[in-house]
Amino acid sequence: MTVNIDLPHNNSYEIFIDKLNDLYFDTKVVIVTNPTVSGFHLDYLKNRLKAKELTVCTIPDGEEYKHLKTIEDILEHCFKQRLDRKSLLVAFGGGVIGDMTGFASSIYQRGIDFIQIPTTLLSQVDASVGGKTGINNKFGKNLVGAFHQPNAVYIDPTFLETLPKREFGAGIAEIVKMAVTFNKDFFEWLEQNDLNEKENIKTAILKSVQTKAYVVSQDEKEHGIRAALNYGHTFGHVIENETNYDTFLHGEAVGIGMVMANALAVKLNLMNEDEALRVKNLLEKYNIPTSYTIKDVEDFYEHFFLDKKSLDNKIKFILPRGIGDCLITNEVSKNEVIEVLKGFSC
Repeated sequence: MTVNIDLPHNNSYEIFIDKLNDLYFDTKVVIVTNPTVSGFHLDYLKNRLKAKELTVCTIPDGEEYKHLKTIEDILEHCFKQRLDRKSLLVAFGGGVIGDMTGFASSIYQRGIDFIQIPTTLLSQVDASVGGKTGINNKFGKNLVGAFHQPNAVYIDPTFLETLPKREFGAGIAEIVKMAVTFNKDFFEWLEQNDLNEKENIKTAILKSVQTKAYVVSQDEKEHGIRAALNYGHTFGHVIENETNYDTFLHGEAVGIGMVMANALAVKLNLMNEDEALRVKNLLEKYNIPTSYTIKDVEDFYEHFFLDKKSLDNKIKFILPRGIGDCLITNEVSKNEVIEVLKGFSC
């Protein structure tokens, strides 16, 4: 199965969803991965990927390593291997690997090519598609980065066979996000089907990638409709920051963020309580966390302003308008938001 992303300036590329075929690159190639993915799947990839020269750059595993020091380590490996502007980086791992490899490739010698070979469900359905790259710092998540599209994305469902249940659930949260914001029929299909079955998860991956590709094709740099894909993220990023990125997986924080966004949507009469409960029930079906205790409501609120989506001291919220549609707005009053946050406080 192949999905196309049509973009201007020769940035278009294809997303391949199937067992990985043999790949050959007549240039120097560096695979960027971590010890976990390497232990499970590096031999599998090496048997299918050939290059003029091939080396592996292994970086630590975890969101807590998604910072500038790790980028410097990747760049140092590239310089030691004497990569040039025709060389290629391969992001082989989850969303953290994809974000950092993409960012490193965007700044090495002012930009070289890279491809995505995502190994987690979250990265297969969302993070590997669309060209967002970046790192975290003490102020928040993905605040340093660049839009840098991959040359191609290769999604092999085989990699999911070794994925822990928590990681699988984190990916499902992003699938639910796509359905709630853009596709009511898809959401109802998710309610009726078990994504633990192989054929169902392949279908869900395809539908999610098709949705993401359509949105990115319309709005590559997130000036409009693409912001809808941040549903759950405005709240979720604050949760990740408050917990130092070591309590929740990204998709888990997004799941909680969706529940919070839904509570705000219900308050604003954009969504009814039954629809909000259906979303919560679907998340909990896959053991995705849906609750979080806010210790300091004012501090939580202030963290919104560190989000890169905020503009002119206004917070941009992505709120579901029922199921299958959404509203992007920066006109929600502080009092309305605070009242909702208090519902999640001690």
